[in-house]
Amino acid sequence: MKRKALALAGLWCMVGGAQGAGFALIEQNASGLGNAYAGQAAVAEDASTVFFNPAGMSRLEGKQVVVAAHYIRPAAEFSGASTPSFVTATGGDAGKPALVPNAYYVMGLSERLRFGLGLNGPFGLATEYDTPWAGQTQAILSDVKTYNVNPSLSWQVNDRVAVGIGLDWQRIKAKLTSAAHPVVPAVVTMKGDDDSWGWNAGVLFTLDEDTRVGVNFRSEVEHALTGTLATPTPAVYPVQADLTLPATASVSLFRRLTPAWDLLADLTWTGWGSFDELRVRHAGSGATLSLVDESWDDTWRVSVGANYHAGDRLTWRFGVAYDQTPVPDAVHRTPRIPDEDRTWLAVGGQYRVSGQGRVDFGYAHLFVKDARIAHTENGIALGGVYDNQVDIVSVQYTHTF
Repeated sequence: MKRKALALAGLWCMVGGAQGAGFALIEQNASGLGNAYAGQAAVAEDASTVFFNPAGMSRLEGKQVVVAAHYIRPAAEFSGASTPSFVTATGGDAGKPALVPNAYYVMGLSERLRFGLGLNGPFGLATEYDTPWAGQTQAILSDVKTYNVNPSLSWQVNDRVAVGIGLDWQRIKAKLTSAAHPVVPAVVTMKGDDDSWGWNAGVLFTLDEDTRVGVNFRSEVEHALTGTLATPTPAVYPVQADLTLPATASVSLFRRLTPAWDLLADLTWTGWGSFDELRVRHAGSGATLSLVDESWDDTWRVSVGANYHAGDRLTWRFGVAYDQTPVPDAVHRTPRIPDEDRTWLAVGGQYRVSGQGRVDFGYAHLFVKDARIAHTENGIALGGVYDNQVDIVSVQYTHTF
């Protein structure tokens, strides 16, 4: 029973780690990628403001639909060994590409009141190691998805101030595997899911015709995942674990410098400190099967961007960002996601194909700091370093009618 509990703890640990700030996905539109998502709570140029600041819907006219897709290609190559050393293979490139879609709709209800709807995935992870490998008792496959439905309202208070609020219905699904033995890759599989509620709110201040400041807050979402743990014996156990996805708060600036140039900036806090421990219980008896100290830290993300309007139809975008990891040290870093601080360099643009339609596109490369790991799980200590990087390509179509 003890080995089964340890295997279970190893599986659930991955829910607490992924690329980006922990495992948050900031890729919620393509129009912001070229700016490294600087200024998103203040820009409010399309319906994706439903996610970044619902108050920004007040700036939109008519009805608008946004559809976006993002190809995210992380690379995570481990070099090191386990102690005791049963298998020397390093698992290959654990980075698993993912396609992340999102969609938004905004319409007017009255002169001052607007309604919006967002469909997105604010958290996610996909990693997979070649087997056998040195850390197979800690991780093989990690596949986590969230699905978020976000109806929102905005109210234009006066010429200077708009406010917005929204609800978030969120579903999480996870499939996680690891090896039950350090030599024989007999697979232990965990599947779990849950749905829960959260909320978001924002304010947009128009200081003058060239300057806007946006403030946005997204609440925690508390999940109580339930599922099964299947072992090679074979045996299946009902399990459950609580997971609180973090709150975020952003302050953004948009400033038109000249008719050709815009300046954008953003500071975002993410409350990963809420993920201090991981307690896994038997779903029937409620007995604690394992308790893992995570001790994650709150994080900050700072970004700066610029737009260059090359003409009536074409705009170029540029951006840079620095994004902290919530993982405090090598001991708490797991092979589910070898997360570290990262620097974004981004470029993109927008082409207006007609008076009603426009296409946005962007590319970002994330330079990730070497991620050192010294993590012990199931009696196996994994030590070494990860060479990481991430590439993101996004495209979006916006139609106003």
